[in-house]
Amino acid sequence: MPGRKTKRAKTGRYHKTERAWAVFLLPSLAGVFVFVCLPFLDVVRRSFLTAVTQEWSGFRNYQAVFQNQAFMLAVKNTLRFTAVCLPLLIGLGLFLAVQIGKLRKMQLIKSLFLFPLAMPAAAIVLVWKMIFSRQGFLNLLLNSLHLIPESGAVDYMDSAAAFWVLVFSYIWKNLGYTIILWLAGIFAIPTDILDAARADGATERQCFWYVIFPNLKGSLYTITVLSFLNSFKAFREAYLVAGSYPHESMYLLQHLFNNWFVNLELDKMAAAAVLVGTVLFLAVVLLQKAWDPKEREE
Repeated sequence: MPGRKTKRAKTGRYHKTERAWAVFLLPSLAGVFVFVCLPFLDVVRRSFLTAVTQEWSGFRNYQAVFQNQAFMLAVKNTLRFTAVCLPLLIGLGLFLAVQIGKLRKMQLIKSLFLFPLAMPAAAIVLVWKMIFSRQGFLNLLLNSLHLIPESGAVDYMDSAAAFWVLVFSYIWKNLGYTIILWLAGIFAIPTDILDAARADGATERQCFWYVIFPNLKGSLYTITVLSFLNSFKAFREAYLVAGSYPHESMYLLQHLFNNWFVNLELDKMAAAAVLVGTVLFLAVVLLQKAWDPKEREE
């Protein structure tokens, strides 16, 4: 009998803990369902209707999206932007985090890393204009070094270099946050493991590849997913600098969605949003699948 009472008490405490989790999660889940899931389901519905008459159009909106040259250009530029930015941001962030992790007074350095995220977009745009415009600081520097081409100074935001300006802007803004995430993973590694490796004669490079990096797989997954999703949000600075129709090298999906919204082409915008949302969801799922086997091995 005492054993049964103890078992019932444990079961009761377990159910109370379960109910407590449910109580805390319910408001958040309700908010996500009301403000995210339901609007997205409405977007899916609208993607099969005409914009004005709300008549059933089947897959004609999706066909129109794939036949739209601006959409294909935006997809190409967005994929290129993501493919370039992710390795640069993740690799550079890890390298700097490993070097900074050896320093002292980390609290002051951490606060400086978050400074780009705290800057208003309007201030960032003003800085980019001051640097990359035809009369900007970059052209002044090149002129002082006698490196200005014979055709004259270049407006970098209105040339093929605009894409790389956008890449630089994205990495500059997100690098500090990425470094902090890497540092959190590095400091979570028990120092005993590193001390034991060094005592066995391992070099710093060997400590990184065989001790530090294998213990950062969870951080790598989180940083990859966040960086991937944030790469689809690099719009405000590009829009404020170059407007709705920037140079074609930095014409992204966000520009296209904005222009369709202004022109009230809501049917095409809904179809494109469903396609992009599906691709993002599948990409995150594939990343999760890629990490799961490694986690099980550990």
